[in-house]
Amino acid sequence: MKAVRARDGGVALVDLDEPPGAGEEILRIAAASICSSDLLYIRLGSQRVIGHELAGFREDGSAAIVEALYGCMECDLCRSGRYNLCPTHPERALGATADGGMAEQFRAPTQRLVPLPPGLDVRDASVVEPAAVSWHALRLAGTGPDTRVAVVGAGALGLLAVAGARRQGAPEVALEARHPHQAEAGERLGAQLPAKGLYDVVVEAAGTPTGLARATELVAPGGTVVCVGVHLGTVELDWSPLFHREVTLIPSMSYCRHENGREMEDAAAMLADDPEIARTLITHRFPLEDAAEAFRVAADRKAGALRVVVEP
Repeated sequence: MKAVRARDGGVALVDLDEPPGAGEEILRIAAASICSSDLLYIRLGSQRVIGHELAGFREDGSAAIVEALYGCMECDLCRSGRYNLCPTHPERALGATADGGMAEQFRAPTQRLVPLPPGLDVRDASVVEPAAVSWHALRLAGTGPDTRVAVVGAGALGLLAVAGARRQGAPEVALEARHPHQAEAGERLGAQLPAKGLYDVVVEAAGTPTGLARATELVAPGGTVVCVGVHLGTVELDWSPLFHREVTLIPSMSYCRHENGREMEDAAAMLADDPEIARTLITHRFPLEDAAEAFRVAADRKAGALRVVVEP
């Protein structure tokens, strides 16, 4: 059993006796994409099998995506569908505190598998997981037909926020991008560049102090800044524009289930209906044996990578 394990600040292809993961179903992995969180886990010293953006085939041959937030599934938060807020989630973070699924096979709980909708290629389906992260943030912020949206940061989460905002009905979506290839991808997904004016919803997807500061500059009076970017430790920002405009600031944590279904299902339906999103986001594909090179490419954002997919 081949798998990619974080090791010594990088990754290594290793042999395992059993599939990584925990659960009653074995998924034959078809695609595992590399997230900036994977790169963070490696920098922080993880020694786990890496990978939480996963898609593959169940034993009956049907295709599925892994909903990588497990929770305990017993507490009130989990039972209400807010398993992203379960206190035990950090103990089950794939690739960080538990083995992930960048491997030939992966064990997963049945209730954490989401069937692929018709029209979505399993080789593209690992992108559903980050798409659900952006979808959740947009939904928390109240995105809809009456909201002008700006996105700060044009990595995969920012670009998927552009796609998600358009899907949720936003009449105007602007994007602030750092690199030319990101701006080009944003335009392909329907974004206006650069942002002009003030916006009802601003998605901070850069995960940097400058990104957060820019988001607060762009938000309209009574508007919302929602953060999908990961900020560790103390965050400093200018309180004055938030105060004078009565802005709502929301940290967004992954994805969950709402009254009409799971956000992973919402994101999968969006990607199935518009294959151009995955074609835009997935810039590189590597076989499992070339995982080390895949991670090198994914870490070099200036080189043109958006989402790098590893295919066992």
